[in-house]
Amino acid sequence: MRGIKVSPGIAIGQAYLLQKEIKIEKTAAEDRGKELARLDKAISESVEQLKRVRKRVAEETGEGAAAIFDAHIMMLDDPEFIPEIRSHINDEGVTAEYAVQETVMRYNGIFSDMEDEYLKERAADVKDVGSRMISNLLGQIHDLSELPNGTIVVASDLSPSDTAQMDKSKIEAFITDQGGKTSHTAIIARTLEIPAIVGLGDITSQVKNGDIVIVDASAGDIFINPDNDLLNVYMAKKRDYNEFKEKLKGLNMLPAVTKDGRKVELEANIGKPKDVDAALANGAEGVGLYRTEFLYMDRNNLPTEDVQFEAYKRAVTSMGCKRVTIRTLDIGGDKEIAYLGLDKEVNPFLGWRAIRFCLDNPDIFKTQLRAILRASAYGRVSIMYPMISDVEEVRRANKLLKEAEEELRQKGIPYDLNIEVGIMVEIPSAALTADILAKEVDFFSIGTNDLTQYTLAVDRGNQRVKSYYNYLQPGVLRLIKNCIEEAHKKGIYAAMCGEMAGDPEVTKILLGLGLDVFSMSASSIPLVKDVIRNTTVEESKELAERALAYKK
Repeated sequence: MRGIKVSPGIAIGQAYLLQKEIKIEKTAAEDRGKELARLDKAISESVEQLKRVRKRVAEETGEGAAAIFDAHIMMLDDPEFIPEIRSHINDEGVTAEYAVQETVMRYNGIFSDMEDEYLKERAADVKDVGSRMISNLLGQIHDLSELPNGTIVVASDLSPSDTAQMDKSKIEAFITDQGGKTSHTAIIARTLEIPAIVGLGDITSQVKNGDIVIVDASAGDIFINPDNDLLNVYMAKKRDYNEFKEKLKGLNMLPAVTKDGRKVELEANIGKPKDVDAALANGAEGVGLYRTEFLYMDRNNLPTEDVQFEAYKRAVTSMGCKRVTIRTLDIGGDKEIAYLGLDKEVNPFLGWRAIRFCLDNPDIFKTQLRAILRASAYGRVSIMYPMISDVEEVRRANKLLKEAEEELRQKGIPYDLNIEVGIMVEIPSAALTADILAKEVDFFSIGTNDLTQYTLAVDRGNQRVKSYYNYLQPGVLRLIKNCIEEAHKKGIYAAMCGEMAGDPEVTKILLGLGLDVFSMSASSIPLVKDVIRNTTVEESKELAERALAYKK
C-alpha cells in the first residue's frame, strides 16, 4: 500500500491496531464470582498503569498536566461508580466488560447532559477510565505506554492524548488511515524521529494485530506480511538508512552555509521543554517555534503563571544563549481545549482562534505574557503572535504586552527590557500587507501550514482534497517571496516555521527566495543542512525563479 510520507525512515515490526471504540455484546457470565474477581484484577491493573502514566507525565510536562490522572485513579475507588458495575454482574449475571460498558454509558449520559461546562467535560474522563478497564479485562493494550518493543502503531488517527502517553523507545513507526503532511500525527512523528506514513485510507481494515509490517517512510510504501526475500531486502535498506543518518550526525556542529558562503540559521520546532534535547542533539541553532498550546492540553484547567514560567524557563535555560521563540496560545481549528467550553463552530479554521481568542480574553493572554517575560530573564527569548490578519491586532497585542511588563515592573520582577516581538504570517492578508506589518515587529515567521490552506482554499485535514494541498503552488510561493522581501526592506529577518521549512526537497527554493531562518522538527535539521552545504545561492535563485513561474 502507498500513503503520504511524513517522517522518513525504514521500520520493520509487529502491528498493533489502536482501536478507540470497543463494542461489547451482552453475554451471560458462567460464574459471577469469577467475573467479580476479573473486575478486581482489572481495577488493580488500571490503577497501577495510571500511576505509571502520571509519574511519566509529571516528569516530562509538570504536575499540572499530570493532575488529570489523579481524577482517573480516584474514579476507580468511587463509592458509586464501582459498586454499580458490581451490581450489574451480581443482579444480571453479565460479564465484567459488559457491566463496565453499561455503567460508563449511563454516567457518560449524565455528565454530557449537564449545563456546567466543567462537569460536562467529566464525561470524557469516565469514558477514558472505562476504556482502560475494558482493555485490561480483554487483555488488550489501552495506551501507547504499554506497547511491546518493536511495535508498528496502526490507527485511524492519533490524538494529542494518545501521543502524550507513548514510550518512543518501543515504537518503530506510525501508519494511519487519516492525516496529511501537517497533521498532528505527522508533526509528532517528526518531533520524535519516528518513521510515519499517513493518509492510507483503510489501513486499519487491512492489518491485524501481530502482522509483520515493513514501513518504508522515505518512499511512502507499506508491505504487510512480506516473504523472506523482501524482508531481507528491507533489513539491508534499514541498515543503509541508519548508516546515512549516522553520517549526517557529523554535520551537527557545522554551520548551515552554502558552497559560496551564504549563512542561514536552522532552528527547531518544539512542543515541550524536553524536546530541547533532540533539538540540540541535531545541531539546532535555536528554537524557532515553541508550541505553547501543549501546556494547556490534557489537563482540567488553565495552567497558572508559575506553571507556564517553569516550563518556559526550562526550555530557555536548556538552550543556553540560543534564541527561543515562544508562540502565544494558538488554540482553535484542529486544537481543542475542552475545559474552555468553546462553542462548536461550523468552520473552526476560520473562527475564533489563536490571537483572536487571546485578545478577547486579556486575563488569560496577560498571564501567559507575564510567564514568557519572566522566562526572558534567563536567556534569549522572542515572543511570537499567531494568526495575525492586520496591523491593529499587533497593536492591541503589544498594548497588552506593555501592561504585562508594567505589572512585573511594579513587583520588581526582572525580564528582558528589549525582548523581540514578531508575528506568524499565515493569513494571506498579512502576507499581502507585509510592508505595513514589518514596521511594527522585529521579525516575521511564515507559517506555511495555514498559509497554504487559506491561499488554496484547501482544508488540510480533509482527505478528499488533500491532493490540492501544495505549498509549491506559485500563489503560495509569491506570498512567501513578498514577506521575505518586505522584511528585508525594513531591516528585519524572515523565518519560516511551517512544515515546508523542514522539507529537504524545497530547501533550495527557500534559499533562493532569501529566507534567513528555517525552523523545523529537530530530526529534519541534518537533512536540510546537507542540502544547504551542497548548493550555491545562484543555483537556488535559478530554481526559485522556475518555481515561481511554474516551469519544470
